[in-house]
Amino acid sequence: MSNEIPPPGRDPGAATKLQILATEHWSLLATRSLTYTESLGRVNMFLAVLSGAVIALALVAQADRFGPTFIAIAIFMLTVVLFTGIATVGRLMMLNRDDYKWVIGMNRLRNAYLEMHPELEPHFITSPYDDLPGAMQTLGIDTSGQQRLGSVFHGFISLPGMLTVIVAADAGAIGGLAALGFGAPTAGVLAAGAVAFAVALVLLGNWGRRSVRRFGPMVEPHFPSPKK
Repeated sequence: MSNEIPPPGRDPGAATKLQILATEHWSLLATRSLTYTESLGRVNMFLAVLSGAVIALALVAQADRFGPTFIAIAIFMLTVVLFTGIATVGRLMMLNRDDYKWVIGMNRLRNAYLEMHPELEPHFITSPYDDLPGAMQTLGIDTSGQQRLGSVFHGFISLPGMLTVIVAADAGAIGGLAALGFGAPTAGVLAAGAVAFAVALVLLGNWGRRSVRRFGPMVEPHFPSPKK
């Protein structure tokens, strides 16, 4: 009888196991908090650079009256803003992938909780499964309909998606200024700005969609969701 597996909830070492699991759970929560802090810090840094550039360009415009000097300085400064924005979007996507891994880890710990105390399952609204559907349930993301993961609608309401629109607008401003510097008429300036905006939006959007679609295979599931 020494090899008999104790019934759920009666394991003599359950208290120690729960303490270890809880410690790891709090560690992952703290790591997720640091991830959010860095995300917000990156966004604030980009917005500070963007605001500083706009203020500086306003001062230059007053001195040069939107002449050649203003165009040259504006293109240079907005290019710096564009680089900062692209780097920020890229870092945010990396942080999102990291956060996905921390969620997977918490789901695995939740699975261990339920192995020891399966009677607690009705009290959990988050998932004990470490595949993509389980992670999305824990994150509260509806993967059905128009709000499915990776869709255009969901992408634009996420933090990288919002910044993507701002960065694309900055690229559009650079395109318009470049056309203005070459002496293009008003219609040409507007067309150049619109094309630059659209190209940047499509390129950054595709980059973001590919990043989201890599979430699934990033962590090999040990406890996949039951098939319906």
